[in-house]
Amino acid sequence: MKAALFSLALLLTAPFALADIQQPPSSEWGPTRKLGRGIGNICYGITELPTSMASVNYFEGNSAAFSYGIVRGLGRFFARLGYGLYDTLLFPIPTYKGTYAPPYKSNVQWMWRGYSEFPPELMFETRYPYVRNDQEDP
Repeated sequence: MKAALFSLALLLTAPFALADIQQPPSSEWGPTRKLGRGIGNICYGITELPTSMASVNYFEGNSAAFSYGIVRGLGRFFARLGYGLYDTLLFPIPTYKGTYAPPYKSNVQWMWRGYSEFPPELMFETRYPYVRNDQEDP
């Protein structure tokens, strides 16, 4: 009789024990991260200018850095400014594919047109993986 009651109790509680305890894929981003990303892009997006110049200088030389590097850096700065305003104004709303993820193409190692989630950092090394190196393909 005890075995039957134990089996019945186990049968009734087993479905609850199989609950998924993993985080959903979109849980990395939330409204506070979106607001922080927007403020960071507005305040520190100008760091795209020296970073782009250094990157172009490394691969193509000084002349390209002081012409194409400046134009590229300013273009990336204005793109970051626009994304920052977008993220800051709409931070409570999941806008990109129903999530709070960044709306721009990510900065994958082998692609040179993407953006990192946060602006590049200058003058020091970081331990966070969301910042790109100065020496990357322009």
